[in-house]
Amino acid sequence: MLRLVVLGAAAGGGVPQWNCGCAVCRAARTSHPEIRNSQASVAVSADGANWFLINASPDLRQQVTSTPQLHPTPGALRHSPIAGVILTNGEIDAITGLLSMRESSPFSIHAHPKVLAILRSNNIFDVLKDETVKRVPIVIDVPFRPLLQDGAPSGLEVTAFAVSGTSAWYLRDKQHPGGSASAGDTLGLRIADLDSGQYCYVIAACADVDHELRMKLKGAPLVLFDGTVWRDDEMIQAGLGNKTGQSMGHIAMSGESGAIKQLADLGIGRKIFLHINNSNPAWLHASPERQTLEREGWEIPAEGMEIVL
Repeated sequence: MLRLVVLGAAAGGGVPQWNCGCAVCRAARTSHPEIRNSQASVAVSADGANWFLINASPDLRQQVTSTPQLHPTPGALRHSPIAGVILTNGEIDAITGLLSMRESSPFSIHAHPKVLAILRSNNIFDVLKDETVKRVPIVIDVPFRPLLQDGAPSGLEVTAFAVSGTSAWYLRDKQHPGGSASAGDTLGLRIADLDSGQYCYVIAACADVDHELRMKLKGAPLVLFDGTVWRDDEMIQAGLGNKTGQSMGHIAMSGESGAIKQLADLGIGRKIFLHINNSNPAWLHASPERQTLEREGWEIPAEGMEIVL
Protein backbone atom coordinates (compact mmCIF):
# COMPACT_ATOMS: atom_id res chain seq x y z
CA MET A 1 0.00 0.00 0.00
CA LEU A 2 1.03 3.57 -0.59
CA ARG A 3 0.78 5.66 2.56
CA LEU A 4 1.04 9.43 2.90
CA VAL A 5 0.91 11.76 5.89
CA VAL A 6 0.40 15.47 5.33
CA LEU A 7 2.82 16.95 7.85
CA GLY A 8 1.85 20.51 6.97
CA ALA A 9 -0.11 22.26 4.23
CA ALA A 10 0.75 25.94 4.66
CA ALA A 11 3.06 28.07 2.54
CA GLY A 12 6.09 29.88 3.94
CA GLY A 13 5.38 31.33 7.37
CA GLY A 14 2.63 28.86 8.23
CA VAL A 15 -0.81 29.69 9.65
CA PRO A 16 -0.74 31.86 11.64
CA GLN A 17 2.36 33.62 10.37
CA TRP A 18 4.38 35.08 13.23
CA ASN A 19 4.06 38.71 12.15
CA CYS A 20 0.71 38.70 10.34
CA GLY A 21 -2.60 40.12 11.51
CA CYS A 22 -4.69 39.21 8.44
CA ALA A 23 -8.17 37.73 8.86
CA VAL A 24 -6.91 34.15 8.52
CA CYS A 25 -4.08 34.56 11.02
CA ARG A 26 -6.35 36.33 13.52
CA ALA A 27 -8.88 33.51 13.23
CA ALA A 28 -6.16 30.86 13.68
CA ARG A 29 -4.95 32.53 16.89
CA THR A 30 -8.40 33.04 18.39
CA SER A 31 -11.75 31.64 17.24
CA HIS A 32 -10.59 28.94 14.82
CA PRO A 33 -7.44 27.20 16.14
CA GLU A 34 -8.35 24.19 13.97
CA ILE A 35 -7.00 26.00 10.90
CA ARG A 36 -3.52 26.34 12.34
CA ASN A 37 -1.10 24.64 9.98
CA SER A 38 2.64 24.28 9.63
CA GLN A 39 4.66 24.69 6.45
CA ALA A 40 4.15 22.21 3.64
CA SER A 41 5.72 18.78 3.76
CA VAL A 42 4.46 15.25 3.09
CA ALA A 43 5.77 11.89 4.30
CA VAL A 44 5.38 8.85 2.02
CA SER A 45 5.92 5.14 2.65
CA ALA A 46 5.35 1.79 0.99
CA ASP A 47 5.49 -0.27 4.19
CA GLY A 48 4.30 2.07 6.95
CA ALA A 49 7.62 1.65 8.76
CA ASN A 50 10.12 3.55 6.60
CA TRP A 51 9.32 7.04 5.36
CA PHE A 52 10.57 9.60 2.87
CA LEU A 53 9.84 13.28 3.31
CA ILE A 54 8.76 15.39 0.37
CA ASN A 55 10.54 18.62 1.25
CA ALA A 56 11.86 19.49 4.71
CA SER A 57 9.99 22.48 6.06
CA PRO A 58 11.30 24.85 8.75
CA ASP A 59 8.65 23.27 11.03
CA LEU A 60 10.10 19.76 10.67
CA ARG A 61 10.99 19.19 14.32
CA GLN A 62 7.45 20.10 15.39
CA GLN A 63 5.98 17.95 12.61
CA VAL A 64 8.02 14.89 13.55
CA THR A 65 7.07 15.32 17.22
CA SER A 66 3.38 15.46 16.24
CA THR A 67 3.54 12.43 13.91
CA PRO A 68 3.79 9.02 15.63
CA GLN A 69 4.73 7.35 12.33
CA LEU A 70 7.99 9.32 12.38
CA HIS A 71 8.98 8.59 15.99
CA PRO A 72 12.02 6.46 16.85
CA THR A 73 11.35 2.78 17.50
CA PRO A 74 10.43 2.28 21.19
CA GLY A 75 13.48 1.26 23.16
CA ALA A 76 15.98 2.43 20.55
CA LEU A 77 18.54 4.92 21.84
CA ARG A 78 19.07 6.52 18.42
CA HIS A 79 16.76 5.75 15.51
CA SER A 80 14.57 7.41 12.90
CA PRO A 81 12.16 5.87 10.40
CA ILE A 82 12.97 8.76 8.04
CA ALA A 83 15.05 7.15 5.29
CA GLY A 84 15.38 10.19 3.07
CA VAL A 85 14.19 13.57 1.85
CA ILE A 86 13.10 14.29 -1.71
CA LEU A 87 13.34 17.99 -2.55
CA THR A 88 11.12 19.52 -5.21
CA ASN A 89 12.73 22.98 -5.08
CA GLY A 90 15.30 25.05 -3.23
CA GLU A 91 13.00 27.50 -1.48
CA ILE A 92 13.55 28.26 2.20
CA ASP A 93 10.33 26.49 3.15
CA ALA A 94 11.49 23.31 1.38
CA ILE A 95 15.09 22.96 2.58
CA THR A 96 15.47 24.66 5.98
CA GLY A 97 14.20 21.62 7.89
CA LEU A 98 17.28 19.70 6.76
CA LEU A 99 19.19 21.58 9.46
CA SER A 100 17.01 19.90 12.09
CA MET A 101 18.30 16.53 10.84
CA ARG A 102 21.95 17.16 11.67
CA GLU A 103 22.28 14.69 14.57
CA SER A 104 24.29 12.10 12.58
CA SER A 105 21.41 9.77 11.68
CA PRO A 106 21.80 8.33 8.17
CA PHE A 107 19.43 9.42 5.43
CA SER A 108 19.56 10.45 1.79
CA ILE A 109 18.76 13.74 0.06
CA HIS A 110 17.35 13.35 -3.44
CA ALA A 111 17.27 16.60 -5.43
CA HIS A 112 17.91 18.01 -8.87
CA PRO A 113 21.56 19.01 -9.39
CA LYS A 114 20.52 22.69 -9.38
CA VAL A 115 19.08 22.31 -5.88
CA LEU A 116 22.04 20.24 -4.70
CA ALA A 117 24.24 23.10 -5.94
CA ILE A 118 22.32 25.49 -3.70
CA LEU A 119 23.03 23.26 -0.69
CA ARG A 120 26.71 22.99 -1.61
CA SER A 121 27.05 26.75 -1.98
CA ASN A 122 25.90 27.41 1.60
CA ASN A 123 28.32 26.12 4.23
CA ILE A 124 25.63 25.82 6.86
CA PHE A 125 24.42 22.63 5.15
CA ASP A 126 27.85 21.09 5.73
CA VAL A 127 26.51 20.05 9.15
CA LEU A 128 24.93 17.20 7.17
CA LYS A 129 28.09 15.11 6.90
CA ASP A 130 28.74 13.22 3.68
CA GLU A 131 29.44 9.98 5.55
CA THR A 132 25.89 9.84 6.95
CA VAL A 133 23.83 11.93 4.53
CA LYS A 134 24.06 10.88 0.89
CA ARG A 135 23.18 13.49 -1.73
CA VAL A 136 21.64 11.80 -4.74
CA PRO A 137 21.00 13.77 -7.97
CA ILE A 138 17.58 13.47 -9.58
CA VAL A 139 17.38 13.13 -13.35
CA ILE A 140 14.20 14.62 -14.78
CA ASP A 141 11.75 12.08 -16.25
CA VAL A 142 13.90 9.11 -15.19
CA PRO A 143 12.28 6.94 -12.49
CA PHE A 144 14.37 6.13 -9.42
CA ARG A 145 13.85 3.81 -6.47
CA PRO A 146 15.01 5.41 -3.23
CA LEU A 147 16.79 3.07 -0.82
CA LEU A 148 16.49 2.67 2.94
CA GLN A 149 19.34 3.55 5.29
CA ASP A 150 20.81 0.05 5.02
CA GLY A 151 20.61 -0.02 1.23
CA ALA A 152 17.48 -2.20 1.10
CA PRO A 153 14.69 -1.38 -1.37
CA SER A 154 12.05 1.01 -0.09
CA GLY A 155 9.28 -0.33 -2.31
CA LEU A 156 8.78 3.12 -3.82
CA GLU A 157 9.42 4.39 -7.33
CA VAL A 158 9.62 8.14 -7.90
CA THR A 159 9.61 10.04 -11.16
CA ALA A 160 10.41 13.74 -11.06
CA PHE A 161 9.31 16.03 -13.87
CA ALA A 162 9.71 19.72 -14.54
CA VAL A 163 6.77 22.05 -13.96
CA SER A 164 6.42 25.75 -14.60
CA GLY A 165 8.04 27.78 -11.84
CA THR A 166 10.90 30.01 -10.81
CA SER A 167 14.19 29.75 -8.98
CA ALA A 168 14.21 30.28 -5.21
CA TRP A 169 13.11 33.80 -4.25
CA TYR A 170 16.38 34.57 -2.42
CA LEU A 171 18.28 33.91 -5.67
CA ARG A 172 16.39 36.48 -7.74
CA ASP A 173 18.81 38.83 -9.50
CA LYS A 174 21.73 36.70 -8.26
CA GLN A 175 23.88 34.10 -9.98
CA HIS A 176 22.33 30.67 -9.47
CA PRO A 177 24.84 28.23 -7.95
CA GLY A 178 23.54 25.57 -10.33
CA GLY A 179 23.65 27.72 -13.46
CA SER A 180 20.77 29.32 -15.30
CA ALA A 181 20.30 26.83 -18.13
CA SER A 182 17.87 23.88 -18.07
CA ALA A 183 14.91 23.06 -15.90
CA GLY A 184 15.20 21.73 -12.38
CA ASP A 185 14.29 24.54 -9.98
CA THR A 186 10.68 23.36 -9.66
CA LEU A 187 9.72 19.69 -9.83
CA GLY A 188 6.56 17.64 -9.58
CA LEU A 189 6.72 14.06 -8.37
CA ARG A 190 4.93 10.86 -9.33
CA ILE A 191 5.25 8.46 -6.42
CA ALA A 192 4.30 4.80 -6.81
CA ASP A 193 4.18 1.74 -4.58
CA LEU A 194 5.86 -1.02 -6.58
CA ASP A 195 3.92 -3.80 -4.88
CA SER A 196 0.35 -2.52 -5.28
CA GLY A 197 0.88 -0.28 -8.30
CA GLN A 198 -0.91 2.58 -6.53
CA TYR A 199 0.47 6.04 -7.21
CA CYS A 200 -0.04 9.73 -6.55
CA TYR A 201 1.32 13.10 -7.64
CA VAL A 202 2.81 15.74 -5.35
CA ILE A 203 3.26 19.19 -6.91
CA ALA A 204 3.99 21.70 -4.16
CA ALA A 205 4.79 24.57 -6.53
CA CYS A 206 3.52 25.25 -10.03
CA ALA A 207 3.04 28.46 -11.98
CA ASP A 208 0.93 27.10 -14.85
CA VAL A 209 -1.02 24.03 -15.90
CA ASP A 210 -0.31 23.22 -19.53
CA HIS A 211 -1.74 20.44 -21.70
CA GLU A 212 1.15 18.09 -20.94
CA LEU A 213 0.61 18.39 -17.20
CA ARG A 214 -3.14 17.91 -17.57
CA MET A 215 -2.60 14.69 -19.50
CA LYS A 216 -0.05 13.50 -16.95
CA LEU A 217 -2.50 13.95 -14.08
CA LYS A 218 -5.52 12.56 -15.93
CA GLY A 219 -7.07 9.65 -14.04
CA ALA A 220 -4.62 9.82 -11.12
CA PRO A 221 -5.95 8.33 -7.86
CA LEU A 222 -4.58 11.26 -5.83
CA VAL A 223 -3.08 14.67 -6.58
CA LEU A 224 -1.64 17.05 -4.00
CA PHE A 225 -1.27 20.37 -5.77
CA ASP A 226 -0.03 23.93 -5.24
CA GLY A 227 -2.77 26.07 -3.65
CA THR A 228 -0.73 29.09 -2.59
CA VAL A 229 -3.21 31.86 -3.43
CA TRP A 230 -6.92 32.01 -4.22
CA ARG A 231 -6.41 34.82 -6.74
CA ASP A 232 -3.21 36.03 -8.34
CA ASP A 233 -3.22 39.54 -6.81
CA GLU A 234 -4.48 38.35 -3.44
CA MET A 235 -1.58 39.64 -1.34
CA ILE A 236 -1.68 43.05 -3.03
CA GLN A 237 -5.44 43.41 -2.55
CA ALA A 238 -5.13 42.40 1.10
CA GLY A 239 -2.37 44.95 1.72
CA LEU A 240 0.09 42.21 2.68
CA GLY A 241 2.74 42.80 0.03
CA ASN A 242 3.45 43.61 -3.60
CA LYS A 243 3.95 40.09 -4.95
CA THR A 244 1.54 38.26 -7.20
CA GLY A 245 1.20 34.51 -7.16
CA GLN A 246 2.73 34.32 -10.64
CA SER A 247 5.75 36.40 -9.63
CA MET A 248 6.41 33.88 -6.86
CA GLY A 249 5.98 30.93 -9.24
CA HIS A 250 2.53 29.85 -8.04
CA ILE A 251 -0.74 29.39 -9.90
CA ALA A 252 -3.96 30.70 -8.33
CA MET A 253 -6.69 28.33 -7.21
CA SER A 254 -9.46 30.31 -8.93
CA GLY A 255 -10.04 31.88 -12.34
CA GLU A 256 -10.09 30.54 -15.88
CA SER A 257 -6.38 29.72 -15.76
CA GLY A 258 -6.46 28.62 -12.12
CA ALA A 259 -5.89 25.14 -10.75
CA ILE A 260 -9.54 24.35 -10.01
CA LYS A 261 -10.61 25.07 -13.58
CA GLN A 262 -7.56 23.60 -15.27
CA LEU A 263 -7.67 20.32 -13.36
CA ALA A 264 -11.43 19.80 -13.64
CA ASP A 265 -12.93 16.89 -15.60
CA LEU A 266 -9.74 14.83 -15.57
CA GLY A 267 -11.09 11.92 -13.56
CA ILE A 268 -8.71 12.56 -10.65
CA GLY A 269 -9.81 10.46 -7.69
CA ARG A 270 -8.89 12.84 -4.88
CA LYS A 271 -7.60 16.43 -5.10
CA ILE A 272 -5.87 18.12 -2.18
CA PHE A 273 -4.37 21.59 -2.05
CA LEU A 274 -0.93 22.05 -0.51
CA HIS A 275 1.37 25.02 0.21
CA ILE A 276 -1.51 27.41 0.99
CA ASN A 277 -0.56 30.96 1.93
CA ASN A 278 -1.91 32.60 5.08
CA SER A 279 -3.48 35.27 2.85
CA ASN A 280 -5.72 32.69 1.18
CA PRO A 281 -9.35 33.07 2.39
CA ALA A 282 -10.03 29.41 1.57
CA TRP A 283 -8.51 28.53 4.96
CA LEU A 284 -11.74 29.77 6.55
CA HIS A 285 -14.34 26.99 6.59
CA ALA A 286 -17.31 29.33 6.18
CA SER A 287 -15.80 31.41 3.38
CA PRO A 288 -17.29 31.42 -0.14
CA GLU A 289 -13.85 30.42 -1.42
CA ARG A 290 -13.75 27.29 0.76
CA GLN A 291 -17.27 26.36 -0.24
CA THR A 292 -16.39 26.78 -3.91
CA LEU A 293 -13.30 24.59 -3.82
CA GLU A 294 -15.09 21.86 -1.84
CA ARG A 295 -17.97 21.95 -4.30
CA GLU A 296 -15.41 21.35 -7.06
CA GLY A 297 -14.07 18.30 -5.25
CA TRP A 298 -10.97 19.79 -3.60
CA GLU A 299 -9.80 19.46 0.00
CA ILE A 300 -7.63 21.46 2.38
CA PRO A 301 -5.96 18.96 4.72
CA ALA A 302 -5.51 19.13 8.44
CA GLU A 303 -2.05 18.51 9.87
CA GLY A 304 -1.34 14.84 10.33
CA MET A 305 -3.97 13.62 7.86
CA GLU A 306 -3.05 10.12 6.70
CA ILE A 307 -4.00 8.79 3.27
CA VAL A 308 -3.77 5.13 2.25
CA LEU A 309 -4.02 4.03 -1.37
